[in-house]
Amino acid sequence: MAVVLLWPLGYAVYLSTFDYHLGSPGMRFVGLANYAQLLSEARFWQSLWTTIGIAFGSVAVEFGLGFALALALYRLTFSTRVFMILLFLPHIITPVVATLFLKWILTSNWGLIDATLATFNINPPDWLGNPMWARVCVVLADAWIFTPFVMLVLYAALQTLDQAQIEAAKIDGAGSWRIIRHVVLPSLVPVIVFTVSVRLMDVFRFFDTIYVLTGGGPGTATETITMYTYQLGFQLLQVGKASALGIITLVIVAAIIATFSSVLQRGYGRN
Repeated sequence: MAVVLLWPLGYAVYLSTFDYHLGSPGMRFVGLANYAQLLSEARFWQSLWTTIGIAFGSVAVEFGLGFALALALYRLTFSTRVFMILLFLPHIITPVVATLFLKWILTSNWGLIDATLATFNINPPDWLGNPMWARVCVVLADAWIFTPFVMLVLYAALQTLDQAQIEAAKIDGAGSWRIIRHVVLPSLVPVIVFTVSVRLMDVFRFFDTIYVLTGGGPGTATETITMYTYQLGFQLLQVGKASALGIITLVIVAAIIATFSSVLQRGYGRN
């Protein structure tokens, strides 16, 4: 297992220290020059901020909607399984297929939304051609596909709540919001840390949905750090530089998740 996990990582670190173009006759050792070059590029920082914006936007929407739906299902006393299956459908569909469906809905002029708005004489924005709307559409597309996963995990965690604590809070006169804030959320912190961490790691590897929906455009408005890595490695064939970007991404994701977990665990400890 260690070989399977550590060998690709070690090889990527090794490649990142070379000026290596796929197809070139040799590799030239450059040390940390690839890292320094990337950190001085405006395109790297733009793709990084785009990734962070999309990642935190997507996870915030997914957690908010997923938690609300999980609570609604938790309180539902009938047909829970039917609603859960219906809500889980977007996650069952392959992301590429789901994104093609969304692209058909969002396409300018003849897409489902534009055609519907046109019947009411409403002039819609260019959903995928405007940089701001393109980012919003990418966030909503990811949220539509992966909110059911967050909902399912939180719903399963809600089944393990100590009902005695909830009943005691009700006897003390606590309302629904105070029960959620002071009883439910603290009990779910380990699951929340797990769910948000998994989704953050997933969104930082976000590729297929953006590639199909916007192709990183318009311009580089929705180009994430993963798409920039793909372009370096598979289109420009700069394997050494792409490896360095992969290592930088790994360090950034690990730092964000460690910080998030530490902050939430400290807050939970105070409760």
